[in-house]
Parts: sequence; C-alpha cells; structure tokens
Amino acid sequence: MKTQRVRFPDGKVSWVVLDDNYQPVQPITQYIRYLQNLERSPNTVSNYASHMKLYWEFLQNACLAWTDINLEKLADFILWLREPEPGTISMRTCEARRSERTINKILSAVYGFYEYHHRMGRVEDLNAYSFHVLKNRRYKPFLQHITKGKQTRTRLLRLKEPKQRVQTFTQEQVKQLITACGNIRDKFLLCLLFESGIRIGQALGLRHEDIRSWDNEIDIVPRSNNANGARSKSRETNTIHVSQELMGLYSQYLTTEYPEDLDSDYVFVNIWSGEIGRPLTYNAVNHLFRRLSETVGIPAHAHMFRHTHATDLIREGWNAAFVQKRLGHADVQTTINTYMHLNDADMKAAYQDYWQKKKEERKNIEGHECC
Repeated sequence: MKTQRVRFPDGKVSWVVLDDNYQPVQPITQYIRYLQNLERSPNTVSNYASHMKLYWEFLQNACLAWTDINLEKLADFILWLREPEPGTISMRTCEARRSERTINKILSAVYGFYEYHHRMGRVEDLNAYSFHVLKNRRYKPFLQHITKGKQTRTRLLRLKEPKQRVQTFTQEQVKQLITACGNIRDKFLLCLLFESGIRIGQALGLRHEDIRSWDNEIDIVPRSNNANGARSKSRETNTIHVSQELMGLYSQYLTTEYPEDLDSDYVFVNIWSGEIGRPLTYNAVNHLFRRLSETVGIPAHAHMFRHTHATDLIREGWNAAFVQKRLGHADVQTTINTYMHLNDADMKAAYQDYWQKKKEERKNIEGHECC
C-alpha cells in the first residue's frame, strides 16, 4: 500500500491511499474528500491519509473487514502500532515504535473515519465515547453557568501522553542563527519569526499590502489560494505589532535584494537561480534551517521561534489573554497549557526575588538586616 499525492486540473492537491493493486481504497477516498470539503488544511489531509494507510495495513494483517470493528479490535490496533516488530513478543524492554502522542493522533483519524461513515449509514456506531460532566476545571469557559451541567464526551481509547516541554532558543542561539544567514532575506525571515511569533505558513503567505511599515504593524490574513501552498491555520485576521528595527530590515531587503520589476506581491520570494521571484516554499525554508543547524550546531526549526517568543512574553509577565491574542490561538486554554510552564531557573529567580523582598521588609520593620 502507498499514499499518493494527486493534483487536479484546477490546481488543488489531494491524497489517495492505494491498495496493493494500485487502486484507490474507496472508503478512505470518500473520507479524504469529506475532510477537504470541510476546508481542512493540506497538512491535516496528508497526515490523515497516512494514518488511514497504517490502519488499512493493520486490517489486512489481521484479516479484518473495515466494517467489522469494535473497541476490542481498536485496542489491538493500538498494540500493533506500539510493537517494535508486529507479531513477535520481545523478552527485552525496548522502546515502542511510536509515541503516545503519535498513536493518539492516528486514533483521531480512525475515529473521524468511522464517525463520518456512521453518519452516511455505512457502519454501526462504535460506541467509543463515555459521557460525563467535567468538574473542578481550572479554566471556566464563557457562559459556563449555562453549560456547566452539560455532559462532555470522552474517547474510551486514548493513551495518556507524558508532558512535554516546548523547545525554545536562548538569546545567544537566536543571535548565532541570525548571524549565520547569508542574505538579508533570511535574516529578515528569522527576525520576523522571533519578534512576532507568527507561524512559518503565515510568514510565507505575507503580501506587501499586509505590512504597514509607517505604523510598525503586520496583518496576518488567512488565504487559501497562496501559490506556494502556505496556510495561516487561523481563519481570522490578526494584527501584530513589531519594532521599528524590524521594519528597517524589511526596507533594506526590498532595496538591496528584492528582484527589480517583479510582478508579485509576496514578501518572501526566491532571489536567485532560475526561479527568481517565485514565492518561497516550505521545502526551501526546511532546507534553510537544515543548513543553519549544520553551520551553528544547534537543532533548529521554524516553529521553535514561535515557542521562544511566547515563552519570553510569559516570563516578562504578559497576561495569558494578551499572549493568546498575539499568537492567534482560538482558546486561551491552549496558550496556558502550552506555555505556562516553569523550569528550575524560573523557580530560582522567583525565590530570590521573594527572599530579597522579605529581607527589605524585615529591614524596614526591625531597623537592621536579618541574617
């Protein structure tokens, strides 16, 4: 089996899962078409196609029909995903083939697949959810007093994921990466990611009309027709305030490197080779970060700048609601769960600040400094 990328005459891209005879697997094809009709991002559709391919391989190995599935067989699928060598039992302790987080993502695709076909009347309901009222939640949603008695459904099959800290750069690492850039365009891109916290898809989709250099503002406008396939993820326009120094770097990029007489509104474009003026792509950015990582010796990818920016804002005392607005999160709880974390250095600094204030208070009260 394989996952095949296809392009339609209108330019749209999709994915199909082919069986061993190179024929599309129709139930998966119907599900993928449904996801595209919901305007899910191309990355999401691609990942779901890959997840469903894995599930179909499991069905073939277990000699199961996709319409004859229950929770017990889905549990077998989880075991199949975790085993380093399916079909064998190891007497040694070894790492699973996939992490809990990866398995949960695959299960989400399978759950969605069966929910869709159940609505279409093709399969029976899996009864894969439990319903209960959530209590003692730290974050109370809007109109919580109206919905507090409403039952919430929870998947019965879901692995507990270990807490993972987001990866960030130190200030020195950011400086090294920016210094390693060989042109102003790349420096401007890295500085923009570091200072604004926008996603790389939002940066690649930027147009000159989105930048108001006189006000030091950048509009993040969601567009689904970008020539380079860039996606904003968020569906709402968001305004980001940046520094005058960043706008100066943007002006320097336009006057020294941006191709002359270019009939394009994209900010980030190729500035050399036979594709001069074409919008920069995800692959080009991935290649840039691989080269920077090798040059500086620091594992780096574009999204780490977003994590670094958000973490810096939290440490500087920004309210979570302001950070949510700047990052474009739909829910403030996403911001809190992702970035409201403390490491040993944070705890040490907080305690030293607390103890210094205590010493000052006692000094003022007693007239001498405490030991």
